[in-house]
Amino acid sequence: MKVLTINIDYTLAMDSPNLGDAQERNIEYGEYVDKIISITHSRKKMMLRRKKLSDRVEIYPTSSKSPYFFIFDALKAAREVFLDHKIDLVLSQDPFITGLVAYLATRRRDCAFLIHFHGDFWNNPHWLKESWLNPFFLLLSKFLVKQADGIRVVSFGIKKKLVDYGIDSKKIRVIPTPVDLEKFEEFNQKEVDKFRGKNSNWKTIINVGRKDKAKDFNTLIKAVKSVHEKYGQIAFWQLGADLRLDKKIKLDDNIKFNSTGRISYEGIEDYYHASDIYVSSSKHESLGKVLIEAMACGLPVVATATTGSKEIVVDGENGYLVPVKDDQALAKKILYLLNNPDKAREMGEKGRQMVKEKFNRQRLIKETVKFWKDLT
Repeated sequence: MKVLTINIDYTLAMDSPNLGDAQERNIEYGEYVDKIISITHSRKKMMLRRKKLSDRVEIYPTSSKSPYFFIFDALKAAREVFLDHKIDLVLSQDPFITGLVAYLATRRRDCAFLIHFHGDFWNNPHWLKESWLNPFFLLLSKFLVKQADGIRVVSFGIKKKLVDYGIDSKKIRVIPTPVDLEKFEEFNQKEVDKFRGKNSNWKTIINVGRKDKAKDFNTLIKAVKSVHEKYGQIAFWQLGADLRLDKKIKLDDNIKFNSTGRISYEGIEDYYHASDIYVSSSKHESLGKVLIEAMACGLPVVATATTGSKEIVVDGENGYLVPVKDDQALAKKILYLLNNPDKAREMGEKGRQMVKEKFNRQRLIKETVKFWKDLT
């Protein structure tokens, strides 16, 4: 079986990605098929060439000037791939630009068309308001899902939205994104101690995520401010968004604040293990991979009740769910866990056990490949 993937994850084409596990996952998928060829968006300045991740996985970077030029560059690359290979399945990373490329690439060709949904786009007023383009993308996605032979979603909540719209449930399969749980169970004790020391061994709140409107950092910062005012000495890690907390909170000697830009995926588990509570303020998530990572590290979670988080966080068991955009509700649950460390540890342990049972990496990879083969 030969698979062509269309995506805009430029880390696939990097020589030293360290920004996620996309390359590793593609290599593992490749172990179960004859060939995976991935056409991916990459920025012009990266000056990349085609590369092999393994004997069965090849990356074709487009070096496009923008994601919109990517449409034309990717279609050109796809034509070359079809000349050299008998492709059985074309899959897209999303139901938008990559979905359009995959749809056009499969027309009049004898191969299946699969769309991946990695976001919560439908019936989502928060997402619609984030860009004037999103209503047009929504219309495009509703056209493309009807053309697809299969749709992979990462949560049952997303599947329900598609089925309610009229998409045949038989076309849809729920398979969460695989997470290397073992990576997050292990950690470097020296690094953890260093991070703890940097935060004066105070109780530490952590959030991981790039700068994105969906993450609603305004609500997160308001919640941290309330916690600081009522609890006293706290530390706050934010990894990935490079926030300026000093513009939102009057900093003093009783708060340690650290925010970074995107950091290496290698070693990120040490930050989790040096923290006490994971907090998510997202307005929408289709799953919430960082919640799984945090739980794998034994952290209790306080999260807004997005479509995805409701399938990971069992309210009152392994964490708490609060209404979206409600900073006071976030602060209240964070304070409860800070003031009740035994309860926090109990929730963290329940979360660790839950993700082991529900998000086994090898099982999810095999389920994904089985879906591919069922479509061809």
